[in-house]
Amino acid sequence: MGVGASGALGNLLDEARRRSFVGRAEELTAFRTALAAESRARPVHYVHGPGGIGKSTLLRKFAQEARHNRRQVVEVDGRTIEPTPQGFAEAVGTESREPGTVLLVDTFERCQGLENWLREQFLPGMPRTSVVVIAGRRPPDPRWLSDPGWSDLLLITALRNLPPDDAARFLSLRGVRSEAHEAVLSFTGGNPLALTLAAPLAADEHGSPDWAPSQDVIFTLLTELLGALPSPEHRAALEICAHAHVTSEALLRALMGEASGQLFAWLREQPFIEATSTGLFPHDVVREVLEADLRWRDPEGFAHMHRRVHEHLFQQVRAASEQQMLLATSALLYLYRKEAMANFHKWREGTSVFDSPCTIADRDDVLRLAEESEGVESAAICRYWLDRQPEAFRVYRSAESGDIVAFFAWLRLTGRQGCGADPVMEDAWAYAEAKGPLRPGEHIGVARFSVYPDRYQRTSAPMDLMHWRILGEIFRADRLAWTFVVMRDNGYWTDYLNHFGMPAAPSRPVVGEHLYALFCHDWRVDPVRPWLEARSDAVLSAAHGMQQAPSSSSVKAELVVLSRPEFDAAVRDALRALRRPDALAHNALSRSRLIIESGDDLADVLVHAINAVQGGRVGGKRNQALTVTYVSGSLTQEAAAAQLGLPFSTYRRHLSGGIADVCDRLWHCELTGRPMTAADGG
Repeated sequence: MGVGASGALGNLLDEARRRSFVGRAEELTAFRTALAAESRARPVHYVHGPGGIGKSTLLRKFAQEARHNRRQVVEVDGRTIEPTPQGFAEAVGTESREPGTVLLVDTFERCQGLENWLREQFLPGMPRTSVVVIAGRRPPDPRWLSDPGWSDLLLITALRNLPPDDAARFLSLRGVRSEAHEAVLSFTGGNPLALTLAAPLAADEHGSPDWAPSQDVIFTLLTELLGALPSPEHRAALEICAHAHVTSEALLRALMGEASGQLFAWLREQPFIEATSTGLFPHDVVREVLEADLRWRDPEGFAHMHRRVHEHLFQQVRAASEQQMLLATSALLYLYRKEAMANFHKWREGTSVFDSPCTIADRDDVLRLAEESEGVESAAICRYWLDRQPEAFRVYRSAESGDIVAFFAWLRLTGRQGCGADPVMEDAWAYAEAKGPLRPGEHIGVARFSVYPDRYQRTSAPMDLMHWRILGEIFRADRLAWTFVVMRDNGYWTDYLNHFGMPAAPSRPVVGEHLYALFCHDWRVDPVRPWLEARSDAVLSAAHGMQQAPSSSSVKAELVVLSRPEFDAAVRDALRALRRPDALAHNALSRSRLIIESGDDLADVLVHAINAVQGGRVGGKRNQALTVTYVSGSLTQEAAAAQLGLPFSTYRRHLSGGIADVCDRLWHCELTGRPMTAADGG
């Protein structure tokens, strides 16, 4: 049983605690209501939350409040009692039976087995004027809620992190200058224990905006927040959960195999894990300390885990339905939250608006927003594209009012559409055709309008959704040659888009009174996978604070974009040089998408293509002609014909047909990005 502080030192201690306490206004109001025995009061409070969330601090504040109201206070700590009914009864003593007593039970998770006895026998025997607060890491048993007798007597509170204003006040009271608040709050997420540990360190650094937690702080938080973990597999599951925005059982299964079901169920039970409709995520400070510890303790392990999570989420984007595309894309991009993207994306703001297709009924609102933000001329161009590609437009509605507040268009174009009507598209087509004209089946994607009048082309919830859609469309596209992101030419997005390999084209088209910039990327020269892996390398470099060796597939090569005649000529040259590696190294195909994206040697790709020439009336004969001529390496075509026992003219016909077949197969792979593999060869 605890007793109140007494004497001069105890009074000083209580006064210091009173001055330093911040927040918890709702919890204090409910407790004061119970002390006053008001009609709406609930005499039993069950407070739960993870370690370090401030349960013990809140109970000390409750004790101060109760004593100030001249109540008898009995304090019990689950760590120090025998977890039996007799041990609990002895700990609370006879004082708990006195009218008006306030019973405060801390660390209840250490004696959780008493919960049923407490609910059914002990608490019903307490005086009517008693107030009871139970605090522990685990939520209460569902039987509290299913019992109608407790519905008017019990208040359940899931204790959360301090909100930003309260957390900032906490730091100020401990001498942390305002310049360091953002860095400290970003790490702690408002967790009281993390704030307590970080505050003296940040105060010593005189308010540095670059404050970062020490390893001692991280270790202390891990120990307190997580406790002892059952196994290395449980820790790995936690680290995946900390890295991903939301963790589903499918993600765990992809990375951890058969144990995923049990690990997911275990994660779900942890007090520092929250559940949503799409999966689980940890409290902010748990996410931060797990990530920081793994990066410091095992950089290679962190990199390996990051790349596996990244690949799974990338495949989810590719496979997602249209309705799920934005959610899947945002989950992938969340892995880059520590990189430059963090300055332009606010993952928590997306709920203020929602994305939906533009309907005929939305046209007037879209045109009004275009004219309001960009002028009459731009609104006319917007009308032009609405008439021709209405499916390209998306509108963003306020989650509160349902009104359209922004719109966006992602145009898919295969020819010189828009020239003569849209100056922006004239410049886009001119630039693309000068650099690398479209080949059959290819298209360009243009983010033509990004309109949100309240914060025109500035970071905001609608702009986040627009950028997620741009990247989602890029990641999912087949035969996408170029993208152009059209922005007002004011420099706001220049560094950001340059960082992501999307520099502005030289021209600056004019619409009405405004100049626009065309930020562009040729995905045939720098394909999606190497581009994304280069971004991952930047994340890992930033995470380790050192130069990260790039993954083997992300080493950038200068790709060439070949026309069909150029491509066929290169295939013929490569076949003739198949047995000469030095000559193959200088062949244009070695710098094509066909080879760079597959990661295979040009010689292997050619052999796979030759082996794939099978079937049909003449397939086998063509394969034999190709194999004897190029793979086996006959000295002359005459010798090859003789080896096959064919007239020279017949041999030449089979060889010519086989070469055309190889060219067709490889050209298809070049356009689609699908590698030619051994499986294609049977």
